[in-house]
Amino acid sequence: MEQARETAGLAVRDAVVRYGATRRRPGSVAVDGVSLDVAAGEIVALLGPSGCGKSSLLRAVAGLEPLASGTVAFDGDDLAGVPVHRRNFGLLFQDGQLFPHRDVGRNVAYGLETQGVPRAERAARVAALLADVGLAGYEGRSVATLSGGEKQRVALARALAPRPRLLLLDEPLSALDRRLRERLAVDVRDALRATGTTAVFVTHDHDEAFTVADRVAVMDAGRLLQVDAPDVLLCAPANTRVAEFLGLAAPDAPGARDTSRARTAAAATSTGHDL
Repeated sequence: MEQARETAGLAVRDAVVRYGATRRRPGSVAVDGVSLDVAAGEIVALLGPSGCGKSSLLRAVAGLEPLASGTVAFDGDDLAGVPVHRRNFGLLFQDGQLFPHRDVGRNVAYGLETQGVPRAERAARVAALLADVGLAGYEGRSVATLSGGEKQRVALARALAPRPRLLLLDEPLSALDRRLRERLAVDVRDALRATGTTAVFVTHDHDEAFTVADRVAVMDAGRLLQVDAPDVLLCAPANTRVAEFLGLAAPDAPGARDTSRARTAAAATSTGHDL
């Protein structure tokens, strides 16, 4: 596992998140001493099974969950006590939660309006972002006429519009069917790279994580098991649990990797093709 390093961008140190804690009871641990860095312009996926703590970690970074201990910093500034709305982080969840009374263009422009960006500049930014997410010319459309995939594209453009210094995406594609998720994972990656956005992408799907992210942080039981580039994870999982979760362990030999699958997946990842 990579060690935490000092860098511009996000720095999480020894983060612990507990639920149900009282003076008499310690509560259950959702995130257990996690340290993680995300460099400026980097996309890191938090990957793991349901209940592993990945969403709790993301919510703690956003300021939506308190830390029991540890720190979250951005560009060297400790965010303890900084409210959600002052962190300048973007949030995108499974349900994009578009405004039904606004057309596509005004949905995307919402954050720009609250920032007081002039109308002409807003229009140019909205047009550029809609083009980035594959919806050029959709400004005047009603959101009620959009498909599920189109709604998530609009939600992504809206999240990117105010130029957040960090974008946090929590299972943004999980409500969509498999084929659409595969296509949108590529589009999300391309949009994040085109805008140079620093991002943390939570998912339970390793193919999705490998498509979107520069590095993948595998979590289980509240802890980080390995943080590496996709090709390293596939070719050299740190332990049996990582190998099994990635589908690389043969059922009759715990910890043994299916090297043919690993080589195929690694090659597809390195060339930018879907698995």
